[in-house]
Amino acid sequence: MKVLKYLLVGFVFGIVLTKSEAVSWYRIYEMFQFQSFHMFGIIMVAIGTGIIGIQIIKRRKIKDIKGLPIEFSDKQPGSFRYLIGGLIFGLGWALVGCCPGPIFILLGAGFWSVLIVFFGALVGTYLYGVLKDKLPH
Repeated sequence: MKVLKYLLVGFVFGIVLTKSEAVSWYRIYEMFQFQSFHMFGIIMVAIGTGIIGIQIIKRRKIKDIKGLPIEFSDKQPGSFRYLIGGLIFGLGWALVGCCPGPIFILLGAGFWSVLIVFFGALVGTYLYGVLKDKLPH
């Protein structure tokens, strides 16, 4: 029964991203060409929502679904890994035209060519798992 609420939230999230055109390749292209504010606005709303949500969790000491406290650990100092990771993520996003979340939404909408992107994401995740001990963290 718990799975049902996660599926419902996933469907609503997919509908919101589709209706806001956040999964549109053209909108993503406009963003990377600095031709439109649309996607930057969506990203800023997401960041703001995340900041507010984390503050609510911290201040009200909200627990997870199993009743355990939600803990946030501090990041290790250094920005090199974030720059490299962000660069790789951004290049992949710009080349493919979608980030990982919309892959599933586009597949659900019937864009079967996104299976190639999905396969690439799986291969990239697998390679990271294999190489993560050799990468700077």
